[in-house]
Amino acid sequence: MLDEQAALREITAALEESGKLTGPVTMETHILQDLNFDSVGAIDFIMLLETRLDTIISMDRMAEIETVGDLVRVLVSDPSLAA
Repeated sequence: MLDEQAALREITAALEESGKLTGPVTMETHILQDLNFDSVGAIDFIMLLETRLDTIISMDRMAEIETVGDLVRVLVSDPSLAA
């Protein structure tokens, strides 16, 4: 499975790719407020991650995501991302 550090690296790389990386990203970084995403931008970002990692995050799981840490936990618990 993808571990927390690898997931955080993937998220940071995707933020850089999307032009939203403006400073350090931590587990406490709030996706909407700290990264200045609106709700559509947040969904687009998650779709970018899905493409990068060849996975799908269900809408139910997306509803749980507020912080980068939440997103990391969703990715780490995804069985399709097993090593």
